[in-house]
Amino acid sequence: MPATDTFYCIGVSYKKADAALRGRFSITTKAIPFLLEDAKNKGISSLVLSSTCNRTELYAQAPNHEMLVELLCQHSEGTIEDFEKAGNTYEGAQAISHLFRVGTGLDSQILGDFEIISQLKKSFKISKKINLLSPYMERMFNAVLNASKRIKTETELSSGATSVSYVSVRYMLDTIADLDNKKIVLFGLGKIGRNTCENLVKHTKNTSITLINRTRERAEQLAGKFDIEVKDYAELPVEIRKADVLVVATGAEKPTIAKSLIHTDKPLLILDLSMPKNVNPNVLELPNVSLLHLDELSKMSDKTLLERKKHVPHAKEIIAQSLEEFNQWLETRKFTPALVAVKKLMEDIQLQELEAHRKKNPSVDADSALAVSDRLIQKLTNRMATHLRTSENAGESVKALKTLFNVTADE
Repeated sequence: MPATDTFYCIGVSYKKADAALRGRFSITTKAIPFLLEDAKNKGISSLVLSSTCNRTELYAQAPNHEMLVELLCQHSEGTIEDFEKAGNTYEGAQAISHLFRVGTGLDSQILGDFEIISQLKKSFKISKKINLLSPYMERMFNAVLNASKRIKTETELSSGATSVSYVSVRYMLDTIADLDNKKIVLFGLGKIGRNTCENLVKHTKNTSITLINRTRERAEQLAGKFDIEVKDYAELPVEIRKADVLVVATGAEKPTIAKSLIHTDKPLLILDLSMPKNVNPNVLELPNVSLLHLDELSKMSDKTLLERKKHVPHAKEIIAQSLEEFNQWLETRKFTPALVAVKKLMEDIQLQELEAHRKKNPSVDADSALAVSDRLIQKLTNRMATHLRTSENAGESVKALKTLFNVTADE
């Protein structure tokens, strides 16, 4: 069966699943090795996992997509029923096209947001390291990485800063008067938390930013770059009492901020940039508290996004070129086994004939004869390859080649 016919992508994304549902399907760092090992045990030959705040997807070569849905549900808090409501399933060429769109920022919640490509690259390497990546999928992912790189350098699809971290800072600037003199507490230093901190320093003149992280050392490393105050995790309630803005960007699986932690009467804006959500909705029972989750922030577009849309056609052209190159490689794979078998047959005949000639004529220059026949074999196989590449029906040509030389080859 052709490799493309066994390639599937299944998962949930921001398009059909809200933050709560996506949170149920998110795969924790601890769960990833178990999911991959389980995939191997189930007979899945190749699999790459993508789990971000906006999507959790499995890209795999498998007997069927149902097996992948079960695997996802077994290693997350999602259920089959949940998946039926909000899950996506792609197969074959449609799955390949979807992967290209995801990896190049065209399917991102914020158009042109390339943060997912680094996550895909990391997952790709993990699967390869444990031998859960076929040559087919390795070539495909390399094509996606190449297309993403070209789009970054050849278009302005990612021009301007519109990542969730930037949009959150932009929102503060647009809605909070005198932001430079407000007290901002940043709790959690995952990737979005670090980026938000950098954007705050870059786009404001605020000198009242406090970092709090469960691991103080990580907060101190980041704070050292920007000369920002760091407080212990135990001081979080005290710092919230002083805050005008609380940015939550932790990687916890359950809410870390709740109504019981907030003891202040002054207006407090809470931005929850975590996935799953890390702020309990009960904070809204307090009349002075406003809460926004990254889903709501991601919908806030500006002129930058409108500018980016102009570059989508060029990005699609680059994707089409990369897909064409990948498909050409696939066509080559169809006849490569037959060519290898024919070349092996010719090399066997070569050795037999050289040995017979050496017995009749011991003084023959065997090395020269071998070199000449090697070149002859290479020229013949090159001609066959050229014919197969340009053939309108490569399948029939391969069949004829096998019949002519009486060889068998694994597809």
